[in-house]
Amino acid sequence: MLVALCAMTFNASAELSGSWPFGPLVCDIFNSLDVYFSSASILHLCCIAVDRYFAIVRPLDYPRTMTPRTVALMLTNVWLWPALISFVPIFMGWYTTEQHRDFRKAHPDQCTFRANTAYALVSSSVSFWIPSVVMISMYCRIFREAVRQRAALARTSSNMLLNSVHRQRAQLSQRLRPPVPSPSPSPVPSAHTELPDLTDLPDAPEPCPSPEASPRRSDAGSSGYCSGGSHKVPIPVRTSCTSDNKEFSKTATELNSQGATLRAAGKAWRAEHKAARTLGIIVGAFLLCWLPFFLWYVITNVCGDPCATPDAVVGALFWVGYFNSALNPLIYAYFNRDFRDAFKNTLQCALPCCFRCWKDSPNTHFV
Repeated sequence: MLVALCAMTFNASAELSGSWPFGPLVCDIFNSLDVYFSSASILHLCCIAVDRYFAIVRPLDYPRTMTPRTVALMLTNVWLWPALISFVPIFMGWYTTEQHRDFRKAHPDQCTFRANTAYALVSSSVSFWIPSVVMISMYCRIFREAVRQRAALARTSSNMLLNSVHRQRAQLSQRLRPPVPSPSPSPVPSAHTELPDLTDLPDAPEPCPSPEASPRRSDAGSSGYCSGGSHKVPIPVRTSCTSDNKEFSKTATELNSQGATLRAAGKAWRAEHKAARTLGIIVGAFLLCWLPFFLWYVITNVCGDPCATPDAVVGALFWVGYFNSALNPLIYAYFNRDFRDAFKNTLQCALPCCFRCWKDSPNTHFV
């Protein structure tokens, strides 16, 4: 927003009118604001890349490293360093050559920015080259860590689920396996063994009636015996069905809890890496927009007059760099809800009256 309000407006008026109607003082202010806000925008991207590096690559150190004091120090440097390379050297006249100062005095209707070699190298290093190296190195490490974490998460989740399923199946099969009776030696009758008299044996119990054959099951069901004569024969009561259901329910609950834990970890991992992907797209757009401008800026100021560039090409390079400031909010807001909420809160603080009117309107919906 600051780049659009304080830099693009002056440049657009100069491009459309073909001259500079605001005088030399406003020209210095415009050049200072242009360098200042463009550099601050680039340094903000650098700081966010460092923040994402600690959040993803070193998550255990993140709470101790990215404290409010550290963030305040980073933001102070983000706004201080661009001032040291914009307002101070431009208003003191240190940024340009003696020939260009004489040209500006003779042509107050022109606002051209011509830097000397020392200022071109220092300002471009602070504004672009050093932040670019930091951002590229951070995102290379973030990409390698993302690949490693994705493989580790997939491997861990698969191993945990498979081990849990095999363990539970083994326990269930062990519980449901019937006990194998140990073989006992039976006596072998010999020729001199006296067989018992079958008439002396007690009466054999009557067979237990099936549930379908006898409607009266209260005695057998309550005592666990069949009354079939003078003897009671115990009926084995099978209770393994209920215990099996409990074991299956317990197994399913454990698997569901483990799956929920893995899903929560995967959701947090995807949220962090979605933010990293968003910032990677922003860095790519930043390099495509600003790299041509800073290459031209360094080459022409170091080379001098032999490397003169047509005005149309210079204007296009400036506006391609400005276009990056228009892309950043769109990319942020499109890919990440947290950034959308941050933009909304910032605009609410900056324009409370407008947001109060929009909030009170019944046809307003925030997306």
